[in-house]
Amino acid sequence: MDRYYYFIAELPVLFFGKEPALPMTWFVEEAEKCLTPLDYQQLQKIHYLSCEVRPDDPPILQTYKQFEYELRSDIAAWRHARKQQQDYKPSAFPLTLVKEGDPLTVEKNLLLFRWRFLESLEPSHHFDFAFIIIYYLKLQLLQKFFTFDKEIGKSKYKLYTITGL
Repeated sequence: MDRYYYFIAELPVLFFGKEPALPMTWFVEEAEKCLTPLDYQQLQKIHYLSCEVRPDDPPILQTYKQFEYELRSDIAAWRHARKQQQDYKPSAFPLTLVKEGDPLTVEKNLLLFRWRFLESLEPSHHFDFAFIIIYYLKLQLLQKFFTFDKEIGKSKYKLYTITGL
């Protein structure tokens, strides 16, 4: 566990919307050196969009996956109701997240919503594997955030509206 203290102490603070000071590859390589083989194996399976809770998942990951499942289920129910021209008040997220702005803004808002949930989990975890999981999920959110390309997104959106896909 001493290696966890060292590993976590060398991690830079992450800020939503700011490019991380370290690449994902560095984080993964250092994690492999510092974590136990079992923890590293679990870390490799983590993805911020995964919501299938497995019995061997660490409790913090189960919590996040449950949050992600509820969020995605509620978004799906809201979209279904909207297609049916019915009212629906989501319980997992504020409606303003998906109603205001263009698709890119909505996607960024959803990433920020996930980020804030992860931040709410941090105070009770400092130098443990749970902190590393939270950090890794936040890195993934930032990686997604910085893959958005305005021009590619516009062309896909136009294609979608023209073809109705």
